[in-house]
Amino acid sequence: MRILITTFGTRGDLDPYLALGHGLATRGHEPTIATHEHYRAAVEAEGLSFRPVRPDAHPEDRELFRRAMDPRRGPSVVIREIVLPHLRESYEDTAKAARDSDLVVTHPLTFAGPIVAEERKLPWVSTVLAPLSFFSRTDLPVVAPLPRAWRLYGIPGVPGLMIRLFRAITRSWTEPVRGLRAERGLPPGGDPLYEGQHSPLLTLGLFSGVLAEPQPDWPPSARRTGFLFHDAAAGGDPDAARLAAFLDAGPRPIVFTLGSSAVAVAGSFYEQSLDAARRLGMRAVLLIGDDPVNRPAAALGDDAIVVQQAPHRALFPRAAAIVHHGGIGTLGQALRAGHPMLIVPWSHDQPDNAHRAARLGVARVLYPRRYRADRAAAALGALLDDPACVARAARIGETVRSEDGVMAACEAIEEAALRA
Repeated sequence: MRILITTFGTRGDLDPYLALGHGLATRGHEPTIATHEHYRAAVEAEGLSFRPVRPDAHPEDRELFRRAMDPRRGPSVVIREIVLPHLRESYEDTAKAARDSDLVVTHPLTFAGPIVAEERKLPWVSTVLAPLSFFSRTDLPVVAPLPRAWRLYGIPGVPGLMIRLFRAITRSWTEPVRGLRAERGLPPGGDPLYEGQHSPLLTLGLFSGVLAEPQPDWPPSARRTGFLFHDAAAGGDPDAARLAAFLDAGPRPIVFTLGSSAVAVAGSFYEQSLDAARRLGMRAVLLIGDDPVNRPAAALGDDAIVVQQAPHRALFPRAAAIVHHGGIGTLGQALRAGHPMLIVPWSHDQPDNAHRAARLGVARVLYPRRYRADRAAAALGALLDDPACVARAARIGETVRSEDGVMAACEAIEEAALRA
């Protein structure tokens, strides 16, 4: 099959689909990744076909990223200011990319994909990266604007009220989608942020079963696959040899990272992190991204190393603990590594992912506004001094490593194509 895979966002939104593309290609299919132009080189370097789809929100636009990561306004910024003002351009590009396709796979934010698939009468497979996207009444997610509201979820009527509230707030956000569907002669369909984002043919949950059990109100087409890990090493990384030497030179360090999204709003995170590790008498690896402002002002000794990035698959297993922002890709790698973690969530799915990891008994949560060296050190010390937590993390790591998300996703797509 010629399969068009659409995605939008940061590297955390690209890597699972690169893994899927490789899996499909290995099975004899012809996958094409349709996404931002600035990812062309990354996609083609993997030997996969590429098609550009607007908008091209560039990761070097740091002010835009800061606004998109705001806990309260971030989702609105992404949808209303970045994605949907360019819906018609996205539609034109996606329609062109799908011209010779046999099947379309979509990311939750590629709103043009389902429209193109419906017009072309192509089989459509939707995906979600994290449990938040199912917005289940019986497993209601923690939402970034109201991170403590989950304490009320057990009160009868509250989950239903919360769902009605959020649907009402976000209804106007996706009016451009309904407008374009009407222009193309298509029925309105379901709300694109809720039931309308899920394909009735197949909806793939690209996350591990340890994070969420299937719920009665998940779409009937939903199927969990496990994480789709893209494990290619960072090519030509000048820090690789230096980092390897540091890891070999002493005991397991604490790894501090903010992934590819929250790193744009790091603030004092790395400064406080270095202090926290030293309070515990432990070594530190700081993954600061490519913005030099993230480099701690404190002098580095033999107990710490600063690098821009490092492959998580190789680094995380060598850690004693991992401190991260809760992005689903980083969380998956941390769970697979099998070590305790401290999660510092900013926005979008991060608070819900953090809550789920804490519920597993392998993590603690410390919100950015409270992230200071003394609090981080106390939380990390409690995690590392808890044998039960360390053992649980190891067991969950075994479970996540036993899952083959790529194979499960490929098999599900092939089965769905036969049914279509």
